[in-house]
Amino acid sequence: MVSPLRNNSDWTRFYETMGDALLRFRKDRSYLVDAISEIADRRSELPFAITDQFPDGSTGPLRDICPFTTMGIFNRSLRDANRREIASELARILNVMEPVPEFSTNDDGIPLLNNGNSWFFQYAKDRDDGAIDALWQIFSNAIAFADGDASVDTGSLVSAYDRAQAQPHVAFNLTMGLYWVRPWWYLPLDGNSRKYITQRLGILLPRTVPSGADYVALCDQLAEQFEDASFPVHSFPELSWAAYQQDLPTYASPIQIPQLPEPSSLSKPVPDSRSALPYDIDAILADGCFLDRAKLETMLNRLQTKQNIILQGPPGTGKTWLAKRLAYALIGYKDDSKVRPFQFHPNLSYEDFVRGWRPQGDGSLTLVDGPFLQMADEAREDPSSKYVIVIEEINRGNPASIFGEMLTLLESDKRTPDEALALAYPCEPGERFYIPPNVYVIGTMNVADRSLALVDLALRRRFAFFDLEPIFGNVWRNWVSEQSGIPTEFLDGVAQRMNALNDQIEADRNLGRQFRIGHSYFTPTLGVPIGDPAGWYRGAVESEIAPLLQEYWFDNPNTASDAVSQLLGGL
Repeated sequence: MVSPLRNNSDWTRFYETMGDALLRFRKDRSYLVDAISEIADRRSELPFAITDQFPDGSTGPLRDICPFTTMGIFNRSLRDANRREIASELARILNVMEPVPEFSTNDDGIPLLNNGNSWFFQYAKDRDDGAIDALWQIFSNAIAFADGDASVDTGSLVSAYDRAQAQPHVAFNLTMGLYWVRPWWYLPLDGNSRKYITQRLGILLPRTVPSGADYVALCDQLAEQFEDASFPVHSFPELSWAAYQQDLPTYASPIQIPQLPEPSSLSKPVPDSRSALPYDIDAILADGCFLDRAKLETMLNRLQTKQNIILQGPPGTGKTWLAKRLAYALIGYKDDSKVRPFQFHPNLSYEDFVRGWRPQGDGSLTLVDGPFLQMADEAREDPSSKYVIVIEEINRGNPASIFGEMLTLLESDKRTPDEALALAYPCEPGERFYIPPNVYVIGTMNVADRSLALVDLALRRRFAFFDLEPIFGNVWRNWVSEQSGIPTEFLDGVAQRMNALNDQIEADRNLGRQFRIGHSYFTPTLGVPIGDPAGWYRGAVESEIAPLLQEYWFDNPNTASDAVSQLLGGL
């Protein structure tokens, strides 16, 4: 087996530099199209590159392209020598001076596109007007987030990811593209990596493409595991390399992969509270929160005193978005190192969240602290700072079972050594534990999920609950218009249609208020212009709202169809 050290350091630097170079042409993509056409004129390996099909039925030269498809021209199933030659030509055209690596698919573990599916977008005759812009947005956000740009937070990354995933021809390929441009930050979910993660690392993955929140959570989960010396791999490049090897042992008998030198220049800076920009309620409102100041102040005050709150509401009301920003406001500035996201699900247990037994390389078991105890220990060592754990879908698991004795210790008046309790799995005889007073918990709860049981009353006693509602009023309209350029008159029409739909949902005795549809579906990403409002609106209705209504009225499809027609009528 060839050591991954032979090429891995070289290829990661080259790919990152290529990503940076591509960003310069985000506003002038015609140059990229011409560059690829120039390469394609000399190479038969690019039969896909320059021909497009247009709405009028004509066929002609490609007029637009996304950054992932551009990088895909040398990340396809070609001979390694051909890949290097094409990469060299593109690097020359883009003025990339970083040396082109010697490609070897098994030795570097770079995931490649299928030759028959190497575009990240549809033909012009089929795609939405904003499809390629959405791909450029996630490309830009992903690089900025990895490089520590404070203007792009996790919410912006997730939103851009979800918008890109709403386009056909993206799917798992998007995670491969993110890995290409920042391999130390993003997990590729190509077939080899998915198989390795499930069969060798024992981590269950969804069968479908993960949402942005789930993808970021998975990256965070693995990044934490990389810190464990007994874990088989310690970075995403190592994981991808390992996924291309054969007959590798499982986590219980870890493989020995040399540690790759992670570039210090790519380490995301941790904000210093003395120099970071303040983050408060004004910042939440500026980011695009449509609640009034008084309610935000109440939420923040209750979080400070109760220390545990839950944001509950229908889908699309911005629960996760607001939870993260309330955490920042509590801390006083943006610092993701002090905000830990986590998602509950039906298979989650106390052993996963608090503490449980884990297999080691020698076949033995050892007690390992879960994310909750880990954050509590970090907070205890840094008493002057506030730490927040954000639990998404807190009622999707069994909170009483997952928290265990932590449920008692969550109470604000039990955050002292005198109230410490013995843990279910003590590391030593007589060990007792308490949650330090600088740990806060924010949960989110989708009240429209039919699969969820009523929340345990013991949990309710320990949390303050806040309802989030769909907001299609003046604040939403003016903010969206200012940020995206959509005329306020058009947004008034959107508001009227959505308010009428929500009234219908609320009046349905089989649904009710908790099934109304929130404003997040019609709130573009911060700073992203919408050139075709009607196309943007239609795309959201057809790809997001219509499937949701079909699920709501699964036993009455005509009602769902009529509702969609009402939303789209007159466009």
